[in-house]
Amino acid sequence: MSTTTHQDAAESEKASLAQTSVIQRNDKTALYRPEVDTSNVNEKKLMYLVDLHVIPWLAILYFLNFLDRGGIGNAKLYNMTKDCNVTDKQYLIALTVYFFPYALFEPASNVILRRLKPSIWLSSMMLAWGVVMMCHGFIHNYGGLLAVRILLGLTEAGMYPGIVFYISSWYKRDEMGSKIAYFFSSATVAGAFSGLLAVAIHNMDGVGSLAGWRWIFILEGLLTIVIALLSYWMVQDFPETAGFISDEERVFLIRRLQEDMRLSAAGEDYQKKYIWQSLTDWKTWIAMGIYMGFDGPLYAFSLFLPTIINQVFTANAFFCAEKLKTVIQDLPPLRQIYYLVNYVAYTSSNVLASDNLPTVPPYIWGCFMTIVIGLLGDHMKNRRAYVSLALFGTGLIGYIILICSRTPGLSYFAVFLGASAIYPSIRTYLLPVPSVISHSSRFRLANNVAWVAGNVEGAYKRSVTLGMAIGFGNINGAVTANIYRATDAPWYTMGHAIVLAYIALGFICVLLFRILLQRENARRDRGERDEVIDGFDNPKAHAGNGQYPSVNAARIDKGDEWSGFRYSL
Repeated sequence: MSTTTHQDAAESEKASLAQTSVIQRNDKTALYRPEVDTSNVNEKKLMYLVDLHVIPWLAILYFLNFLDRGGIGNAKLYNMTKDCNVTDKQYLIALTVYFFPYALFEPASNVILRRLKPSIWLSSMMLAWGVVMMCHGFIHNYGGLLAVRILLGLTEAGMYPGIVFYISSWYKRDEMGSKIAYFFSSATVAGAFSGLLAVAIHNMDGVGSLAGWRWIFILEGLLTIVIALLSYWMVQDFPETAGFISDEERVFLIRRLQEDMRLSAAGEDYQKKYIWQSLTDWKTWIAMGIYMGFDGPLYAFSLFLPTIINQVFTANAFFCAEKLKTVIQDLPPLRQIYYLVNYVAYTSSNVLASDNLPTVPPYIWGCFMTIVIGLLGDHMKNRRAYVSLALFGTGLIGYIILICSRTPGLSYFAVFLGASAIYPSIRTYLLPVPSVISHSSRFRLANNVAWVAGNVEGAYKRSVTLGMAIGFGNINGAVTANIYRATDAPWYTMGHAIVLAYIALGFICVLLFRILLQRENARRDRGERDEVIDGFDNPKAHAGNGQYPSVNAARIDKGDEWSGFRYSL
């Protein structure tokens, strides 16, 4: 390291320590409810209590959210389109219209969530979509299918970004990686369970003079309604009003979050400027590109996995049978054995595919990888970008194989690669990793915080940023819902190629995000973002960056744009 670099680092540390003294002088005013003594609060026991009351029930909610969202893919396998006289093109349109209200309502939903109680807003959304889900079981034509899909998109819209924002209001940034991994793994469990449940429920075909696919919607919707009603009591509110903690524990939690740069943890009054700050933040727009890179593939994967696997196994059984009939006698002995083994194995697999069972292992594997990557990410600190790039790289390999492969075994293997990349990627980008210069005995870089949620300070700004990024990612489901056409069966080359393009875009956005964060850190290290602080002589400070009576005032007003904020790479 050069002498100049050492000098710059020393100057930066000196300035940081000087700013620390300013914060310390303002601690009395900055400390939340200073009259409350929290010395008797056991932090480890308190956070265990928070875990028990927050994470498991949220995982159940998202499990049902994902279960209901993907139910239409299973119903299609059991003659839904045939019974309702819906063509392949109409089916794709029905999948598409779901995403427009879903994506457009997400940012507004997060703002409403912040202004209302989570126990009211999340539970009411769930109750509404449970009713809509049941209505799927009583449609008889294309018009009815369109109506229920639009309503489902509208009623489900706020759940996903709402839960992410809600979790970010309870935990410090260096705790959120594994929390999100556990929470989001319920989506992959739902994918696996959806196939098994559909197989079981389809056995009710004819009960009550209703087709099996109708019972899939009715029973899943009924389960959602029951859980929604319980959620009015089971979902906890934000820390400042939650009822399961004592007053001392509440104060301890809020102070803990404020020390981690969550100065809005004690509550924040709504102001229009917070929305404008989100709209003008470049991180919001690049995050939208990153979400596009994995949300498009996610919906393609979840909506069409049953169809793709069914078609691939069917095609292979037919191919092997034709080979046996026509040319097996002309092949070398080893090739004859190959076709005989494939015919027996994949004819058996085709029977399983018709029962939707081969869709289960990829989802189980995705769940496993989501948790593994979540725990690994907590130990990667400033190298989380490399984990994300590796995940996108795995996805690229998987879909290249799917494009090129004409062997069901190899294609099935590639599906596992896809699951390994898509599900952990979503968990990673919901809460990847910025680090912040935060106040303690001296300033230090916080680890394992999120690229999106953790990089945005201010409850309303964070809610809008998450809503926009997730909403834009989800609206790409309207595209990927149309890429697997029946005319492209059984190998769906065009659909796989489009998903590959999405993953490549995500890979590029990750690189861009990291480069720009690194440049912004360098500018702040050089003092180019320093604000003018009253009573503090800083030759690098510039009035264009704002003038404040204290460092604490600058932190509250500017949030993540404060000069002391550092991003991890």
